[in-house]
Amino acid sequence: MSTMFRFTSLLIYASVVVAGLDSQPVDSSSLGSRVATAWYAGWHVTDHPLSAVSWSKYTILNYAFALTTPDPSVISVVDSDQILLPQFVAAAHKHNVQASLSIGGWTGSRWFSANVGSAPNRTAFVKSVAALVKKYKLDGIDFDWEYPGIQGIGCNLVNSSDTANFLLFLQELRTTVGSKLTISAATDVTPFVDSSGAQSADVSEFGKVLDYIIMMNYDIKSTPATGAGPNAPLDDSCAPVGSQHGSATSGVSAWTKAGMPSNQIVLGVPAYGRSYRVAESAAFSNGASPPLASYPTYDLSNKPSGDRWNGEGGLDVCGVYQDPGGTYAFRNLVDAGFLNTDGSVQSGISYRYDNCSETPFVYDPKTNILVTFDNVQSFAAKGSYIKSAGLKGFAVWEAAGDLNNLLVNAILNGTVNGTSRTIKESPQPSSTTSSSSSAAHIYPWNSLHTLSTTLEVLMLFSLFCRSIPF
Repeated sequence: MSTMFRFTSLLIYASVVVAGLDSQPVDSSSLGSRVATAWYAGWHVTDHPLSAVSWSKYTILNYAFALTTPDPSVISVVDSDQILLPQFVAAAHKHNVQASLSIGGWTGSRWFSANVGSAPNRTAFVKSVAALVKKYKLDGIDFDWEYPGIQGIGCNLVNSSDTANFLLFLQELRTTVGSKLTISAATDVTPFVDSSGAQSADVSEFGKVLDYIIMMNYDIKSTPATGAGPNAPLDDSCAPVGSQHGSATSGVSAWTKAGMPSNQIVLGVPAYGRSYRVAESAAFSNGASPPLASYPTYDLSNKPSGDRWNGEGGLDVCGVYQDPGGTYAFRNLVDAGFLNTDGSVQSGISYRYDNCSETPFVYDPKTNILVTFDNVQSFAAKGSYIKSAGLKGFAVWEAAGDLNNLLVNAILNGTVNGTSRTIKESPQPSSTTSSSSSAAHIYPWNSLHTLSTTLEVLMLFSLFCRSIPF
């Protein structure tokens, strides 16, 4: 066995140990007034039954989804959810966790605009929401309107007064249900648009009726012209020109500038990644060998299907054919051959961690699939940012996507302790694997820990050097 291989192996071990410190058990009791939440997707109950939920990690969970209908007095809860939702609420309450119901979602937002579009409709919609709260003994309601004043899936009703009407509805709802009900809204990384279609300059009135917003910092777009970028960047200020499509830091800046207090912003984080078909010649900076390239070009005509949760392609609610989504839940990256069960990278898979966006990438040269996702390191960094920026907390889409609590433990630790004990460049166990980063970009919430992390690695290296002969 070569000296270099042993050296690399030791660094691998050190990186796993140090990164693993971000995943040590922490529960939500350490959060104080902060929020630790996730969406529980009822359609994944077979893979993630209520008995598998790590209730101690959360302060409140959102059940996804109830759907809007053309009649504001009717909110659709499908038959299977009518059975599972009461069980969800009972389990949450048994574990002293608040139970919330999320209304809308990507496919369920078609009728929001009409439901809040007139005074009579708003009153009817308020009554239907209040009735759901009473029927299911809910502690909260989360409005996931995608998006007020902007087309979402393609067949949503849209009105230039959506944002103003949404505020009127929320004000009426708050007056009706009182202060005890937790009311949240899942939002884009930019503030609601005004009647002109521009970002609203003042959203402060929303802060008076909402307990918090959940800023969904994921599904940040990539384009073939600029290449495959991060799915959920923490920061994009050092991304290439044309690739700055939004991030946690830019989103928080925009919302707070528009009047939303930082302590009413919950950071939405994904327990999944997005995939792209990338030729080897584009995937690697040197053409066919490590390191992995930043923002490689990808093939739109040959999209990866993603994991088994994506299903087959088919018609969406608008009647338009859609290909499989191409996403991979963090847990399913194991079955797909990218990760091991401890979150480390499988042999033969190339790896890169982008320091600018705090995003890991994995690439399989056998299938030409590149996945931009989140791991322990990136979740720890986001938790540290939540603490340093004074945000309300985090929200994971979705609870079932985690693996052995690796992600939720990492972000809980970061949120509570404000540390991101990570290694920026950690070698992986494969000759075809690389680890590289963009321009050295040290975030203020990480810089204080760089020295201690380095010392820990050196100590581990020294100990193992003594125990393994070269």
